[in-house]
Amino acid sequence: MKVALYRFDSTRWESGFDTTLDSESTLLLMFGAMGREKRIDEAMDEICRAYPHAVHAGCSDAGGIYNDELSEDGLVAAVVRFEKSRLKKVVEPIHHADDSYAIGKRLAESLSEPDLKAVLVLSEGLTINGTELTRGINEILPESVVVTGGLAGDDDRFERTYVVNDACQPRSGMVSMIGFYGSAFHVASAFRGGWDRFGVEREITSSKQNVLYTLNDEPALEVYKRYLGKYAEELPASALLFPLAIRESKEDSELKVRTVLAVDEKEQSITFAGDMPQGGYATFMKANFDRLIDGACEAAESVAEGAEVDGDALSIAISCVGRKLLLKQRTEEELEATLDILPKGTRQIGFYSYGEISPMHSGRCDLHNQTMTLTLYWEA
Repeated sequence: MKVALYRFDSTRWESGFDTTLDSESTLLLMFGAMGREKRIDEAMDEICRAYPHAVHAGCSDAGGIYNDELSEDGLVAAVVRFEKSRLKKVVEPIHHADDSYAIGKRLAESLSEPDLKAVLVLSEGLTINGTELTRGINEILPESVVVTGGLAGDDDRFERTYVVNDACQPRSGMVSMIGFYGSAFHVASAFRGGWDRFGVEREITSSKQNVLYTLNDEPALEVYKRYLGKYAEELPASALLFPLAIRESKEDSELKVRTVLAVDEKEQSITFAGDMPQGGYATFMKANFDRLIDGACEAAESVAEGAEVDGDALSIAISCVGRKLLLKQRTEEELEATLDILPKGTRQIGFYSYGEISPMHSGRCDLHNQTMTLTLYWEA
C-alpha cells in the first residue's frame, strides 16, 4: 500500500502528481469547497484526469484536514494504491430523508461479499436521516464489517452539500459507499467527544424520526432558545455550540450526541442530523476546550492500540463542524494530537462534517455528532 497526499490552495496544486500510483486498486479521495467554487471543481477535474483508473470519491466540507493542518476553502486529496486489496464504489441519489433507510440497505447489498472488510460512507449532509441510513446498512452487513464515514458539510451555511459521483463530479443529493475487500486489508476505528452535559434531562414527548417537536410537552424550539440566550438569533448555526445528548430510554446508559440541521419557527420544531426517539431523554451539552482535544487524543490512542503497521497507512479524520467553530484558532491542536499518536508512517486526510458515522461499542455503526472519528487503513 502506497499513500500520497496533495493539496490545492487558492491557485495551484502544491506539488506534482505521482501518476505511477494510478490503478483500478487505487482510491482517489477528495475533500474541499467543491460545488461552490469553479477553481476547486477545475482542480478536481485536473487530479481526476491524472488518475483515470482510480476509484474517485469525496465530498464537500466545512474545512479540510491535511495531515495536522486545517485547509479552508481549498481541496485536499489522498491517492492510495492498494497492492493486495480491491475496491468497489456504489452511489445512489437521495431526494427525501424518508428514503435514507432504503438507500442504506440497497447500497450495502451492492457491496456485500464474503471478503468485505470495511465500508466508507460519504453522504449528502442535509437531505438525509443519518440514523436511518445506518439502520439500513446494519440490516445487511455483519458486525465484522467496519462501517465509518460522514455527512458532507457546507461550512456553517447549511444550504447545499456535495458528494463526488462516478464521473468524478460534485453533485448534490447523493450517497456514496466504498467497499474494501481482501484478507490483507486491515482497519481500526474509534470516536470520542469531550462535551459536558448541563441542565436537567428532559423527556422527548413528541418527535417524528429526526424532527423534534416537544421536550417535556414544551415546544422544542422555545426550550432551545431559552437555553441559547443571545445565541438564539444566530440559529441554526449557533446550535452547533449546544448539541443534545440523548438516551433512548431511562434504562439506556449509552449516549448519542445530536446536532441541529434546521429550525421551523412556525412549527416550533427542530430538525436534527439523526433520529430523536420519542419517549427518550435529552440533555443540553456545552464545550470544554481541553476536553475536546483530549477526546481526539483518546480516539487516536484507541485506534493505535494493536495496529501493527509496517509501511504506509491512511488515517481518515472526520470531525464535526461544531468542534471547529468552538476551537477556532485551536482547531489544529486536535489534528496535531491525533497524528502524534497514530503509528509512524501514517498520513492523514479528512474533513469537518455535519455528522460522523462510526461503530458503537456494540459493533454496529451509528450516526454521531460533535465527535472526532478516526479510521485507519493499512495492508498486511
